[in-house]
Amino acid sequence: MANLVPVLYEDEACVAFDKPPGLLTIPTDKGGEERTLVSLVNLERKTGGSLHPVHRLDRDTSGVILFAKGKANQQALMQAFKDKRVHKQYIAFVHGHMQPREGKIRIPIKDIYRRKFMRHAPAQSALTHYRVRDYHKNFTVVDVEPVTGRTNQIRIHFQKVGHPVVGEDKYAFRKDFELRFRRTALHASRLEWPSPATGKMVAVQAPLPEDMEKFLKERGY
Repeated sequence: MANLVPVLYEDEACVAFDKPPGLLTIPTDKGGEERTLVSLVNLERKTGGSLHPVHRLDRDTSGVILFAKGKANQQALMQAFKDKRVHKQYIAFVHGHMQPREGKIRIPIKDIYRRKFMRHAPAQSALTHYRVRDYHKNFTVVDVEPVTGRTNQIRIHFQKVGHPVVGEDKYAFRKDFELRFRRTALHASRLEWPSPATGKMVAVQAPLPEDMEKFLKERGY
């Protein structure tokens, strides 16, 4: 029986998985959900819990996610994220037609985690680059690169400029839009990072998931 979470890349230090949508990366503070990506990959590979996530993807978001083999590699890779030596790219379906075809969204964001501890936490700078792939009848397919890594940055930024991600229901009202999708149409398509095992940059891509492919085909694309 094939594993539920496909492996995209592996070396002595890390494993890159193709995360399916609808799965939390790690348990929430509230608990009550034992089936998470962390538990699933460690169970499937019988690692005894030695695979540790280096970053997170939202429950709804699919695509490339990186796990470290052991705590030392996790710390090294997390430091690479902090040092901005990791490059992330996403594909998003957004409502309407984005203009111009290429640009930057620079809007400060309040970090939801800092707000738990700081009542008046200041907004933090946030920068997102985007480039239009295709225009369709009432939505746009865009390549997205979050230069900063704020929580829900892509979803917030596209909502702020009037083009929410298709399926968005936290930062926009679904009833305000004709298009429907069972989740936010956001996919982590590419990840590039320095591997602690080799010291070389590794780049991995994840194919567009079945539900987003189906969304396009149903609209004749």
